[in-house]
Amino acid sequence: MSSVIEHTEFATFLSTMQKKFEYLFNSKFDYNKLSLNRDLPADLLSEIMDLKPLSVAIPSIHGGRGAIVKECLGVLSAASYESLSLSLIFGINIALFLEPLAKYGDLSVQERIFKDFLENKAMGGLMITEKAYGSDALNMQTSYTLEDDKYKIKGQKHWQGLSGAADYWLVTARKRNDKGDLIRDIDFFVTENSIQEQHIPLVDRYNNLGLYAIPYGVNEIDIEVPVNQKLIPESIGIKLMLDTLHRSRLQFPGMGMGFLKRLLDETLKHTKNRKVSGLRLNELDSVRYQLSRIEAAYTICSGMCFHSSQVSSIDNNLASSAIDANSVKALVTDLMQESAQIALQLSGANGYRLDHYAGRAVVDSRPFQIFEGSNEMLYSQVAEGVLKVMKRAKQTNLLEFLKTYPLTEIAADRFSLSININIDSSLKQRDLVVIGKILARIICLQFVLNMNAKGFNQGLVDITAEHMQMDVSMLIGQFTNRVKTDPLLEYQENADWITAL
Repeated sequence: MSSVIEHTEFATFLSTMQKKFEYLFNSKFDYNKLSLNRDLPADLLSEIMDLKPLSVAIPSIHGGRGAIVKECLGVLSAASYESLSLSLIFGINIALFLEPLAKYGDLSVQERIFKDFLENKAMGGLMITEKAYGSDALNMQTSYTLEDDKYKIKGQKHWQGLSGAADYWLVTARKRNDKGDLIRDIDFFVTENSIQEQHIPLVDRYNNLGLYAIPYGVNEIDIEVPVNQKLIPESIGIKLMLDTLHRSRLQFPGMGMGFLKRLLDETLKHTKNRKVSGLRLNELDSVRYQLSRIEAAYTICSGMCFHSSQVSSIDNNLASSAIDANSVKALVTDLMQESAQIALQLSGANGYRLDHYAGRAVVDSRPFQIFEGSNEMLYSQVAEGVLKVMKRAKQTNLLEFLKTYPLTEIAADRFSLSININIDSSLKQRDLVVIGKILARIICLQFVLNMNAKGFNQGLVDITAEHMQMDVSMLIGQFTNRVKTDPLLEYQENADWITAL
């Protein structure tokens, strides 16, 4: 079995998967109707897992396809063309469980679990988020102690995808020292739900707004695991976490790729066939502009996949790759939501249905801008990271710096008319977010230009460059005009329009 998985040509493996997904979601099962229900039907999920899609993230020594990034992204894209929920299920398994286990796990634990994935359709996830702390992972309260050669872990997690459904988890916790205090560092533990003392129950399931196929909720943790089920970091646990999260963020474009292609294909088809006042929709100038926005998003996402395939292997440590990882995650998810909104708008009234591809796309893509770090936070971190490098280089001019910065040196000149500005290091957070948005677009356009040098469609590259230049010009205007308003937290006084009559 394992040799078949390992030696099947990836093009054949992926093509077979794409055809089976198309058949399952469009013929055997009525996915438009299924999208209104919670969870994927067991028989649909079983047929999907028969294809062994997660084998792409399992090392070849354990019978998998080798954890090759290109293959992981290809599977994510194939899934998201039919279902963003399915692609996220795969993404959770690949980037947040299988890859960190393959990199940091005990060999005997890897062997047992990877075999279960390949032979028994097992699935896994990652537990970090807690109710009171959200993105503030360093203050998590889930704790562990070592007692009688076992780690005892207690705490509560929530908003983990596949809550109550995954067979295995990576659980994050902080060590409680002899004084009962929590140390700063974070450790990761593998848990197996089928073993009673490692079982993590779902105690409250959430009614998530979208992504109906994925269960979310509150997970109560009171378990003990053997010592060999602790992941072994290369240095400290916080860097293990950063390496894992940055790798995951760099692989978001895999989920975005098929999703954006589906939006583009469906919207091009609709605007070609739909007529208004004797004209096809795609002959109207404003519609053509909107279509080109989706094409630019598709192209930027392609460039991101090109870049991620080169840098995000588990052989590389990505703990220090915050700037490109955060740029990729924030920008691709913003573009996914924008493209879904365009598709819905161009679909007219039909788009405003949950069982329509565009309506479902708007709702399902929205949380991507929030989870694994809200985009505002990530953009501000991108800006802070670049400004620190500028300060060390004693450079204040954005254009001059970006012309020498490795992630932007090829693309920077294309923005010379707009980014020739001086920036000081004492910016408000709202300004950091804007600068981060600017930087993300320049960084990711460079990925596109690098891909273009290998023969990617010149017409799409030209469209994308023009849109990114326009975006940056608008953002520079927002930055230079710097709105300083703050909210009136007690706004009610003299704030009723009726009394002003």
